[in-house]
Amino acid sequence: MHRLANIFWLGTKELRSFAHDAFLFGFMVYSFTFMIYSQATGISHELRNASIAIVDQDKTPLSDRIAQAFLAPYFKPPQAISFADVDRRMDNGGNTFVVIIPPKFEADVLAGRQPAVQVNVDATAMMQAGIGAGYIQQIISAEVNKFVYGTEETPASRVEAQIRVAFNPNMQTPWFIGVMALLNNTTMLSIILAGAAVVREREHGTMDHLLVMPLTPLEIALAKVWANGLIIAITAGLSLWLVIHELLGLPITGSVPLFMTGLVLYLFFATAVGIFLGTVARSMPQLGLMFILIVLPMNMLSGSNTPLESMPEVLQIIMQAVPSTHFVSIAQAILYRGAGFDIVWPRFAAVGGIGALFFGLALLRFRVMTSQALQ
Repeated sequence: MHRLANIFWLGTKELRSFAHDAFLFGFMVYSFTFMIYSQATGISHELRNASIAIVDQDKTPLSDRIAQAFLAPYFKPPQAISFADVDRRMDNGGNTFVVIIPPKFEADVLAGRQPAVQVNVDATAMMQAGIGAGYIQQIISAEVNKFVYGTEETPASRVEAQIRVAFNPNMQTPWFIGVMALLNNTTMLSIILAGAAVVREREHGTMDHLLVMPLTPLEIALAKVWANGLIIAITAGLSLWLVIHELLGLPITGSVPLFMTGLVLYLFFATAVGIFLGTVARSMPQLGLMFILIVLPMNMLSGSNTPLESMPEVLQIIMQAVPSTHFVSIAQAILYRGAGFDIVWPRFAAVGGIGALFFGLALLRFRVMTSQALQ
């Protein structure tokens, strides 16, 4: 009980220190509100307002229908240009897409031939280029079919694909990016808070005061873990409800308490990483440099930005030893697919086991630091 009391009161000291740090408090609020919302709504994986131009060398009702079929919000109003302007507009980035309709296009279609429509794509706009080329092909095919057969479907088609989109029927980008931004910011802020708490103690000389008191390194480390973890857990929970659910409109299908349990378990690992880095760094600039080298790759390769299966096999194996990978899977399974504990428990076990191992390494390093300080 005496040790628990020490851990509790040391943790409250951390909370008071955080409350009096106006910059850090403001950065926390900013990171879990505006930063998440701006990432979710500012980056789109969908086709929006793509710039397109039409070179109509046919000048027939069919070519005119095709030109008018490119509508908002996917495309800007098509610009009619001449064939001589194609290279210039593509070179200076004037249009992402240029559709060239050849002469006698309508006549060839009605005669049963298969005329080619050239689509020039500026692939420097990579996201729009990949999606937009497919959209253009579908739009042209639909207009030709309506012109010839009176329907968008080709009568000769023998196979029909029935596509059912689960969990995100409208495939809205903000639903995915918002949650992933929340997870990445949780990792970032928990490591920064815990690491900064250790470095700040050393820079201000208060670590020496703690070491001359009847306290053990375990008590000091656990106090920093629970205090900083509590701050992140409360802020992340509020952000999940107010920003992700209310502002972005994500329907949370799973159990929020189960997700928060996984979050708290993951924070045990993340704050341990912060303490470990804080014991190695001798100043805040050094902590920032180590953060860039370790945390940013961990976030990028955890599956929050791109599926883990699309990475090289060696990286997939390595990332299985990083709890952030399992935490991303836990969040996606619970928040998107409504998974229960019977499905995600292996991920919980992985996060808890690896987190406990890393906390042991952080505590060992913390003891080394304190022993060196006493000498």
